[in-house]
Amino acid sequence: MRAVVTGDVQGVGFRYAARDHALELGLAGWVRNTPHGAVEAEIEGESGVVERMLAWLDRGPQAARVASVEVTEIPVVHETAFAIRS
Repeated sequence: MRAVVTGDVQGVGFRYAARDHALELGLAGWVRNTPHGAVEAEIEGESGVVERMLAWLDRGPQAARVASVEVTEIPVVHETAFAIRS
């Protein structure tokens, strides 16, 4: 799944918290800031676990203020870890 998170989500540790949560859940993929102030993530794993991650993205870390999360289904690319991209 690809998720684009908007709101006050940059400069609040969102990417690091998202990576840590994804690793706790055993997910693969990546997260990065976009030039337009959003956070974008691609997430791979079992569907129920991916849904738990998407629910977390809707809240984010404590300092974040999530306005919306746009989710689209994308082809699996078989990532083996979860990373922060620049």
